[in-house]
Amino acid sequence: QRALALKAGISFGSLRRFESSGEISLRSLIMIAFALGMEDDFQKLFSNQTYQSIDDLLNGSKVKQRKRGGKNE
Repeated sequence: QRALALKAGISFGSLRRFESSGEISLRSLIMIAFALGMEDDFQKLFSNQTYQSIDDLLNGSKVKQRKRGGKNE
């Protein structure tokens, strides 16, 4: 724990508080992700996907592009 805190550049207390309560600043969370070599996994949290409903989001399906119909359709 101390080595990780040092490598991440955060205080040992901040790391312990995060482990026990789940509370941490975004900056510290990013620093921990980099220290653990997980920056690519962290990036996936912010992927650019579009969903039409919360069910689509929960099911993990991407929304298909809508096709516009003509006036005669």
